[in-house]
This record gives sequence, C-alpha cells and structure tokens, in this order.
Amino acid sequence: MATKIDEEQLMNDMLSRVRAVNNMPQDIRSTLLDFKVDGCKVGIVRPGIAEMLCNMKSSVFELKEESDSQEQSYLTLTSDAGTSSDERTEAVGNVMNQLRDEGFIRGWRDELYPVSETFNSPAVFLMERTAVTLLGITEYGVHINGIVQESRKEEPKMWIARRSATKSKFPGMLDHIVAGGQPAGISLIDNVVKECEEEAGIEESIVRAGVQPVGAISYENWDPKTDKLTRCVLFNYDLYLPPDFEPKPVDGEVQGFMLWSMDQIKESMASDYADPIKPNCYVVIIDYLLRTGQISPDSSGYLDILRELRSGDCQ
Repeated sequence: MATKIDEEQLMNDMLSRVRAVNNMPQDIRSTLLDFKVDGCKVGIVRPGIAEMLCNMKSSVFELKEESDSQEQSYLTLTSDAGTSSDERTEAVGNVMNQLRDEGFIRGWRDELYPVSETFNSPAVFLMERTAVTLLGITEYGVHINGIVQESRKEEPKMWIARRSATKSKFPGMLDHIVAGGQPAGISLIDNVVKECEEEAGIEESIVRAGVQPVGAISYENWDPKTDKLTRCVLFNYDLYLPPDFEPKPVDGEVQGFMLWSMDQIKESMASDYADPIKPNCYVVIIDYLLRTGQISPDSSGYLDILRELRSGDCQ
C-alpha cells in the first residue's frame, strides 16, 4: 500500500498528466471565433488563423457577423465552397493541400475525418485528419485498455505498446495496446475490431468476447507554438485478454508490447519518468485507475481529476 506521501504525489502527478492535454487558458478561450456551416457550430478557431484562411487566393472561407446581434464575427464557408458535403470536402481539401505544400500542416495522413455539429449529426464535409486542429474540429477516437486479469481477486495488468520510431507524432513513445481515430463511415465497435486486428493482431472473436465499452473522456488544448486547437472525445474500452495471449505488431505502427503491473502504471505518472506514455493515453489510463478502484475516492484531489477528465466539449 502506498504511503500518504506517495499517494499525495501520485494524485498531483496524475492531475498534471491530465492538464498536459487539457489546457485552454481563459484569455485564449475568450478570443475564439466559432466556425459555422449551415448555421451550425462545427469548430472554433483563433482569429489569426481565421484571417489567414480568409486571405488565401481560393475564396473558400469568409468572416461574417451575426445579424441583429452583439456577438463577434464567425468563420464560415463561402458559396464558392459549394453546398453539398462532397463539394465542400473538395474545396476545403484544396485549401489544406496548399497549406501542407507550404509547410503549415505537417504529418499528413490521407485520412478523412467527418466534420459535424455533434458525434451523431450528419457530416457537413470531410477533412484531412491532420488539419482538423486548424479549425478546432472535435476529433473522436477509440482507446483500448488491454487488460489481463484471471479473477477479480487478482491484480490486473495492462498491455502497453511501443510506437514505431517512424510515426509522424510521438515516435518511439509508449502507447495503449490499441488506439485510433474514428473515421467516417464505420461504427465505434467495428473500428475497435479493425484497429485491434491491424495494430496488435487480436482476432475479432477475441475482441468481441472480451471488450467492454466503459464511457468516454474529453479535453481541449491550445498549442501556443502553432495557435492550433485540439478538441477530443475519446471513447474508452476495456479489453480483457486471455492470460496466454500475446499481441504482436502487424501494420508497422508499433514496435512491440509489454505487460505492466498497476504499480508500473502508477510509477509512469511521475513528471520525471524517463520513458513516459503518449500524453493523451494517460487520461484514458487515469480514468481506468479511478473506475476500477486503483485510486481511492478518499484521496485528496480525486474529484479534481475526475472533473477534468471530461471538461472538454463532449457532444
């Protein structure tokens, strides 16, 4: 059992890990412009980026003001961008291609994300995954905790992956056994099955037999270096795996896997931990620790962490 001092430090470390990805200062929030399409808010954007998009040669974006309102202006698409999802996808895609060629957008993935008012709303257009932070589009994803626990009396263990050194983001860092963005045209559970097969060689029958949806976390982050905005909702799943099962790299996105104890998971929360896990994976793992009683609700700061795990715009 951890001592009181150890517990205090752990709680502080976990809160710091959450705040590393959940950081939207009020002075920044107060300047944000809505990005609207067909009158629906689908994103938020910094004024400087909005101005840059409106000043590009292609007349795809424009600033408008609310009629009969004291609200500030908002960013939207021009009539030249078209009215259908396909037309808008092409028009916005051309702008993002130009920004990529100019070096403003890096790490291009050739993966389209749906842009919509809410998770269950129809997409008004599709957009390159790497570019969504430019417009503060909410990103949705699935994160899977790979758990080995033969009985409730036994301490659970968690599979941790090592990302490929060639990944465009966080190369070589530790990661969830499986995680992925939620693309257009596929259900959450089918995406979980697909990602498990592609990233860790977990057969569909094993996934469907052992997976449990366990909620979601949300966060918002402003990057002062790029002025871009990350808004995420991650759907969380606990995947109970057979004790004799070993995941294996399949698609080249992962170097290998290791099975960690709960003590190792907790030790990795330290700010000076030499080999940390990818930042947004920590929030999902911390949610797991709270949900499964690995952290006592009597611990000082428990509710602070719980509140910040879902402080993003979750809709």
